[in-house]
Amino acid sequence: MATTRLTMRKTRDILRLKWVQGLSHREVARSLGISAGVVGRTMSRAKAAGLDWEGAGELTDDELSVKLYGPRTTRRDRPVPDLAYIHRERRRPGVTLELLHLEYLERHPDGYRYTRFCDLYRAWCREHKTSMRQVHRAGEKLFVDYSGKKPSFQDPRTGDRIECELFVAVLGASNYTFAEATLSQKSADWIASHVRAFAFFGGVTKLVVPDQLKSAVSKPCRYEPGIQKTYDEMAEHYDTAVLPARQRKPKDKAKVEVAVQVSQRRILARIRNETFFSLDELNERISELCDELNEREMKAYRASRRELFEQLGRPALKPLPKRPYVRGEWKKVKVNIDYHVEVDSHFYSVPFPLVGQHLEARFTTSIVEVLHKNQRVAVHPRSYERGRHSTLPEHLPKSHREHLKWSPSRLIAWAAKVGPQTAALVEAILENRPHPEQGYRSCLGIMRLAKRDGDDRLERACERAARGRALLPPRRLDPQERARPDAHAGLRVGPTDLPAHARERARPGLLQLKESPGC
Repeated sequence: MATTRLTMRKTRDILRLKWVQGLSHREVARSLGISAGVVGRTMSRAKAAGLDWEGAGELTDDELSVKLYGPRTTRRDRPVPDLAYIHRERRRPGVTLELLHLEYLERHPDGYRYTRFCDLYRAWCREHKTSMRQVHRAGEKLFVDYSGKKPSFQDPRTGDRIECELFVAVLGASNYTFAEATLSQKSADWIASHVRAFAFFGGVTKLVVPDQLKSAVSKPCRYEPGIQKTYDEMAEHYDTAVLPARQRKPKDKAKVEVAVQVSQRRILARIRNETFFSLDELNERISELCDELNEREMKAYRASRRELFEQLGRPALKPLPKRPYVRGEWKKVKVNIDYHVEVDSHFYSVPFPLVGQHLEARFTTSIVEVLHKNQRVAVHPRSYERGRHSTLPEHLPKSHREHLKWSPSRLIAWAAKVGPQTAALVEAILENRPHPEQGYRSCLGIMRLAKRDGDDRLERACERAARGRALLPPRRLDPQERARPDAHAGLRVGPTDLPAHARERARPGLLQLKESPGC
């Protein structure tokens, strides 16, 4: 193994102690902490070069090194590896420096050994300020963030300047960049920007790395941050996972930090003197400049972002789902005693056994879903009528379903099958109530009588009621008439309004259906 060459400072100390002080080899060795053999070899080289103390003092360190050791030999005959190519290839899944070194030796059998190969690559990385802590694999991570510097557009009606946000997404391996302006950093804009970014890239990465902003993280934490429900649902739809960067650790998302800086310089700076009158107009211009940015060659890689994306990123991305994600909001709801839940001041039915339980509602612009223990129990079209109800028949108890089957027309049609007098009585009952539903119970009581006593007997009883003015509407009284003792005489519909012979033959209770609490 080759020994380490002495420094020129220690070499001059050896010459001084020997030629000026006149010390022995062992004394010089003990004084400098080296071996006596090193002292002897150094003095032999000095005598062979014809040097003395005065001559050595006039030479520089480089000149003295050449006199004693000769010119430094270099391995210029060995081919230098393409370090930019090596750095790009390391971004491919499963590619290591060892594999790249073996491929290098296949092309250049007399090339550098593995240790020197790695040293050259690390020196190249330090020169280009490349962090060695993160190695970005193709198709692995998408970094997303907002720019601190904001674009703006002018309201054409008022002339006011409206500031907006600049959303930036960048792929880790290729630096392929997507940028767009949004009105805010709220969840709706945040999710929509992700959907458009995935469509722009034409695929999905395994991980998405955001900052711990409120639209992404519900509970900030260094170790186990809580992901927003809607954001997590979007990630599940695209078969990816959210891995938030640590708080106050920008190096965790250094890629997008640099991409934001580049976007500010290559996009925002370019449009600083331009005026836009809508968000769409602003985004059209940003899209043009973003395309120019991706076509621009990067000196460190000797390739553009688009070229690296086509070479590395696109083949490694997972395909997009068949349907783009439709954002939905989530809300915790409790089932009321009427088996309905409230969403945006409208009430939607759920199966009646869930009364009193806490559920989750997910609602979009067109649909409302209600979930119990992550299982969907109800789906309704979204309604924006405040205070109204959307009820599905299958959610009602059996008794309620049977009640809703009845309607005034159905009751009258049934009564007509019994006879015209029965139909007239039922129709009169429904017409004389403020709301027809208030007469349902009386009509159902008449129907039960038909089942018990037969249609013919009921028809005859209704005929007697018609002759006895049982179907006349009640007369309204003014306040003075109400005070008289006989004010209500003749207003009650019952057997007292019939002639004596009719009262005697009428079945008790038949003509008092309207007054009976059980009807």
